Amino acid sequence: MRTLADKVVVITGASSGIGRALAVNLARRGSHLALSDIDEAGLAETVSLATQAGAPQVRSDRLDVADREAVAGYATQVADHFGRVNVVINNAGVALAGDVADLTYEDMEWITDINFWGVVHGTKEFLPHLIASGDGHVVNLSSLFGLIAIPGQSAYNATKFAVRGFTEALRQEMLIGRHRVGVSCVHPGGIKTAIARNARVAATEDKQKTAELFDRKLAKMTPERAAEIIVKGIRRNQARVLVGIDAHALHHFAKLAGSRYEDVVALASRKLLPPKTTVV
Repeated sequence: MRTLADKVVVITGASSGIGRALAVNLARRGSHLALSDIDEAGLAETVSLATQAGAPQVRSDRLDVADREAVAGYATQVADHFGRVNVVINNAGVALAGDVADLTYEDMEWITDINFWGVVHGTKEFLPHLIASGDGHVVNLSSLFGLIAIPGQSAYNATKFAVRGFTEALRQEMLIGRHRVGVSCVHPGGIKTAIARNARVAATEDKQKTAELFDRKLAKMTPERAAEIIVKGIRRNQARVLVGIDAHALHHFAKLAGSRYEDVVALASRKLLPPKTTVV
């Protein structure tokens, strides 16, 4: 996919952060956009920005990616509206902090329904349209924490590792089937978004301090720069798109260290992570 001009691009989680930055970036390239999110106010702002940036068409829908029937209906509606679909970017995602012993099943199911099943729903429902286009691409957002695990993020790690495995297998299937559909798995490091501030946390976690740690020490890259890297990855049909110096550095460190990286990360996290709160 050498150009994204005149391509129909679907972006979930488009109300803010990377999703919004992707919408504006692709609008400037002349893409037709189908944007969705559950945050309707934020989504409306993204639509305005994308329109100002030059998108030929912008469709906007409230969509819960965890709702399988809703995503199925949405895929049909988008394909009917534009006549085709070329790119699907499954970007919608949430965060959940807490040790395994402290997390509730309800919160673990919540993050799995959005981060993993949301990606599965978006991929499966749009895949027939991407294949039919003859020039398609699936982009699934994993994370740096889909390459290495860290303590206190077990459920988030699980969903992002699952997205990685699902996406890598899909790419192989498209190659075997000789379908003209590229597949990329994106692994952002610390990006300046609201994901930490909007996260759920276990009762033993200090949400404010956890968010401050992410915002001040870990989130180094702007969403706009992340979007530029992701778009470049689509055009090059990269299987794995690493976003940020931290993503590159820790990915290669884990490859070199093998499973011993877990010991190093545990020791570093003991000093870096905020202390637990007392549950009364």
